[in-house]
Amino acid sequence: MAYACELTGKRKLKGHRVSHANNKTIHYQMPNIQVRTFFLPELKSRVRVKVSTSALRTVTKLGGLSLFLVKANPTQLSVRLQKIRSTLLQKGFKN
Repeated sequence: MAYACELTGKRKLKGHRVSHANNKTIHYQMPNIQVRTFFLPELKSRVRVKVSTSALRTVTKLGGLSLFLVKANPTQLSVRLQKIRSTLLQKGFKN
């Protein structure tokens, strides 16, 4: 899972580059993945996350990783972040 966002599940896209002679070569479009460290004050811990830049903007807009995890669809999150989300909900964190 090198090229996948842990928050949104964005992955690399596969396609073809087609020449004028109709030769097809495989081409991958990679998402802009960044490694960021977020601090979760509710758990008093830091979390390193591979996140796409579009998801990073959404996290900033919502006001932090905790709020993003609570509002997010759990099926899109990675297994590690699903556990953190359930821990937040058990601690009684609400949006």
